[in-house]
Amino acid sequence: MKFPEYKNKKVLIAGLGLYRQGSGISAAKFFVKNGARVTVTDLKTRRELASSLRELKSYKITYVLGKHRKQDFKDTDIVVKNPGMRRNSSYIATARKAGVRIESDITIFFKHCPARIIGVTGTRGKSTTAAFIYEMLKKKKTAFLGGNIKVSPLNFLGRIKSSDWAVIELSSWMLEDLGDKKTSPHIAVVTNVMRDHLNAYPNMRAYERAKAMIFKYQSPEDYVVLNRDNKVTREFGKRVLSQRFWFSSKLFKEENGAMARAGRVIFRDDGRVWNVAARKDILLLGEHNLYNALAATCVAKILRVPCATVRSALKSFKGLESRQQLIAIKQGIKYYNDTTATTPDAGMAALKTLGRGKNIILIAGGADKKLIFKDWARQVKKYTKAAILFKGAASKKMAKELAKNKVNITGQVGSMPKAVKLARDCAKRGDIVLLSPAAASFGLFLNEFNRGDRFVRAVRAVR
Repeated sequence: MKFPEYKNKKVLIAGLGLYRQGSGISAAKFFVKNGARVTVTDLKTRRELASSLRELKSYKITYVLGKHRKQDFKDTDIVVKNPGMRRNSSYIATARKAGVRIESDITIFFKHCPARIIGVTGTRGKSTTAAFIYEMLKKKKTAFLGGNIKVSPLNFLGRIKSSDWAVIELSSWMLEDLGDKKTSPHIAVVTNVMRDHLNAYPNMRAYERAKAMIFKYQSPEDYVVLNRDNKVTREFGKRVLSQRFWFSSKLFKEENGAMARAGRVIFRDDGRVWNVAARKDILLLGEHNLYNALAATCVAKILRVPCATVRSALKSFKGLESRQQLIAIKQGIKYYNDTTATTPDAGMAALKTLGRGKNIILIAGGADKKLIFKDWARQVKKYTKAAILFKGAASKKMAKELAKNKVNITGQVGSMPKAVKLARDCAKRGDIVLLSPAAASFGLFLNEFNRGDRFVRAVRAVR
C-alpha cells in the first residue's frame, strides 16, 4: 500500500532513536518509501546513533546530528516527532508557529490504518496486556501488535487490511499526540493509573488527563475497558461516551465486564455470562498478571473470541522479556530481569510475586521521577535480605526510606557488573537476585532496555 500524498513532501524526523523498529527509524523508512524528501535530526551524535544509521544506509536521507536547528523545523512541510520530544519543546513551538504540520508515527498510523484499532494504556501492565490481547486475537484472525512496545505500527501499515485487528500500546506522550488530532481507538483499554512521570508532568491531574485521551474522542459505537479496582480508572468510567466494560479481581454484579469469581474467570455482557476459564489456567504469576489477563479477556470476549481460544492463550502466554523474566539459574541462585519496573508500584509487584520470606537480593535505584518510596521500602524489608542501589536521585530517596525500615543496603554502585557481583556475593542457594529498579534508567543507561541488557550480560559472566 502506497500513500501518494507524501510524494515530494519535505519531512523532518525529529528524533531517530535506537530501536531497530522504533518510531524514528520506521518513520524515516516509511516516508522515503512514499517519495518524501526526508531529513533526520537528533541530539545524539553520529557515533551514538551508529546502529540506527546502519539500518538506514540504503535510504536517501539528509542528517543533522548532535544538534537541532530551528530553521529545519520551519523549512519543512511535516515534522514527525519522536515520543521522546515533548509537545512543549521550543522546536515544536517553532514548527507550529510556522504553520508546519506536526505528526508522530502513531498519528500517521491512526490516520491511514484501514483496520479497527485496540489501544492499550496504563501506568503498569500495558505492554503485557497488549501482548495478551494480541495472543488471543491472532489465534482466530490476522492481528498486528505495535506502539510503545518497541515496534512502530508504521512497520505493518502497508500490509494491514480492513478485516484485521491492530493492537497498539500507547504511552501518555502518544496519547497527547492523538489528542491533538481528536482521535481515539475503537476499543480503549486502561489497565490502571498510578503515580508516574511526575518529573515530566506538573501534577498527577495532568498525567491523568493525558491517559484519559485514549477514550476522550470515542463515540457510542466504540468500547472502553477499565479497571474497576483502580481509583482513577473507576472515576474515568463516570464520563465515558462509549460502551463501558469493567475488569476486576472481585465479583461485581449487573455491569458488563470480566471478573475473577470462586477461582474462575467470568465474562458478563448484558445479562449473559460466560465461564471463560479457571484462574489456575493463567500461566503468568502474580496478582498484577491476573488483572492483565482479565483486561485481555474482556477485549477478546467483546470481539466474540470463543472461550476455548481465550483459555488457550491464558494457558500458553509466557509474558514479555524484561518483565520478571528468569534469565539464569547458577549454583542454585535464580536471576530475574525486571528492568521495566520503573516505579515503586511495579517494584512492589515483583517483590510480592517472587518473594518467599527474605529470599531476594534486590538491585534497584536510579533516576528520580518525583515518586514516593515509603510503601516500597516496607515491601523491600519484608522480602529482601539485602539491597544494592545504583547511584541516582531516586536512590537517595530510597536509601532514606530503607534506613527507616532497617534494611541492609550492601552498596551503592555506578555500574551493572559491580551490582551483579555484590548481589552474587550476598546470595546463597535458593535465593533470588532481582533487578527491579523502581526508578528511571537515565544517567547510567541509555534506557530501561539497555539496563536490562547489561544485567543479562553481567549475569552470563557470573561463574
